[in-house]
Amino acid sequence: MTEDKTLKAIQYQRGSLQILDQLKLPDISVYIPIQTVADAWKAIHTMSIRGAPAIAVCGVLSLAVDLHHSRSKFESIASVQQYVIDELNYLVTARPTAVNMTDAAKTIIDYLIPLSAKHQSIPEYIDELIAFIEQFLERDLADNRAIGRHGAEQIRLTTANPKKLTILTHCNTGSLATVGFGTALGVIRQLAANGDLQTAYFTETRPYNQGSRLTAYELVHDHIPHTMICDSMAGLLMRTQPVHGVVVGADRVTANGDTANKIGTYQLAILAKYHEIPFYVAAPTTSIDLTKRTGDEIVIEQRPSKEMTSIKGVNIAAEGVQVWNPAFDVTPAQLITGIITEHGVFKPDELEERLLALKNNKSS
Repeated sequence: MTEDKTLKAIQYQRGSLQILDQLKLPDISVYIPIQTVADAWKAIHTMSIRGAPAIAVCGVLSLAVDLHHSRSKFESIASVQQYVIDELNYLVTARPTAVNMTDAAKTIIDYLIPLSAKHQSIPEYIDELIAFIEQFLERDLADNRAIGRHGAEQIRLTTANPKKLTILTHCNTGSLATVGFGTALGVIRQLAANGDLQTAYFTETRPYNQGSRLTAYELVHDHIPHTMICDSMAGLLMRTQPVHGVVVGADRVTANGDTANKIGTYQLAILAKYHEIPFYVAAPTTSIDLTKRTGDEIVIEQRPSKEMTSIKGVNIAAEGVQVWNPAFDVTPAQLITGIITEHGVFKPDELEERLLALKNNKSS
């Protein structure tokens, strides 16, 4: 595997997990230890770590660390299984909109029973379970690199402009939102690596400023050409500047292709549709929830009002102002040109059929 020189949100060795505290970026780069599942829940809930893939990997690795250090307290394999199930169900509650943590929890829980048929020894059972959990780390990085390749190829092939491309993205979907490389920002990274990128426009992404704090940090770090805009400038940008595509991430994609992503994504999709600019969602299949038929079934997380009314503890709004602060919105499938996954790029109306076919081929 090619060495990944991008920023790392997660540092892990067996028995030790640290995360880059994204609440302190870009001013201070500091890693904080995650020693228990409770530590991970707090870090996810307070957004010290964020991004659907990173949330899932941080969550499951915290369980691996917890199991590694507490193995002596278990009296039976059944008690290990119950502990794992309880802790995973707890982690899912930290941020309910992103589906990756739920998907990871189900994958691990489904593995518990067949694993018990292989081992009668508690230490061996725990060791193999930890090894299984650790696979999420490498899998996420491999998936992100595949997403970058498929997305860059799709955008290059479907763009008539023979020159370098200008891409707009939203929020932070890079190495800080994943194990490494990123999803939507991974597509931009791959375009840059291929010599096909003129510049990456990105929104500041109010109210939590993931664009100005985190995406800016990554693009400067990686020396990728870029320009930041305010969220309210996107329409004028599309009208007056060449924008060859919009690429965003996803916290949950439903069976029909409706996509929940950072608040502000929906309005970008509407603007892209009006200006006839391709609008892509880049997400691993772990972000796709075929149990939900449409976006109307997605629970949208509401964040505290202070995240909108203050920045770094300084009030920027009148005291006592009333606030509505949903963390995500849902973009209807008909506004989405394609969904870029590790398996290729799918149109929203073919997403479910293609994923079920892939799943059936894998199990046969």
